[in-house]
Amino acid sequence: MKIRWMGHACFLLTSSRGTRVLTDPYEPGGYGGAVGYRAVEEAVDVVTISHDHADHNYIQGLRGNPKVVTGVGSREEAGISFQGIASFHDKRQGKDRGVNTIFRWEMDGLAICHLGDLGHSLSSDHRAEIGRVDILLVPVGGFFTIDAQEAAALVDELNPSLVIPMHFKTEVLGFPVAKVEDFTRMMKKVRFLETCEVEVSKESLPTEMEVWVLRHAC
Repeated sequence: MKIRWMGHACFLLTSSRGTRVLTDPYEPGGYGGAVGYRAVEEAVDVVTISHDHADHNYIQGLRGNPKVVTGVGSREEAGISFQGIASFHDKRQGKDRGVNTIFRWEMDGLAICHLGDLGHSLSSDHRAEIGRVDILLVPVGGFFTIDAQEAAALVDELNPSLVIPMHFKTEVLGFPVAKVEDFTRMMKKVRFLETCEVEVSKESLPTEMEVWVLRHAC
């Protein structure tokens, strides 16, 4: 499976069979130009959307006529079963920023969890519903989501093999969020990769948890 970080909370995951899943597409130039990532140009089969903000739900112009997966519950698209798990965008049960959906699915035998704009710690019920996680896509920038310290604690709880941080400050993102280093300095094994895309399989997963920081593709 290939994982490409487009930018922000948007990833393109491509299975060995060529099925393409896109997470939380952003509006290029959105929020008065604060979202400086370029448009996603690749055709995709399925899009997951964690919540209805323009930096996470922009499906206009996506190629491939993708199926859109939102909300809580189980749904199958393109031969993949997606589990949507209820959560919130803040620490006050959605009173500040609304609801958020955590998505878990499997591709090529790997369990992937995308936390969206999670704004709080996970309960034991959340952890039980999420279950096994091989690859965790976790927000770390704070302000709108959990911050670096909260993300580090959550990573310890879920204990994935591979952690890929998202939703942090870059040179093209104008939001008041923290840089990824606030998170990585708390983690043991960190690799800063000079690429936007990695290829992983069950056999190639790290035997001990690692954090891989990707460059944004857009």
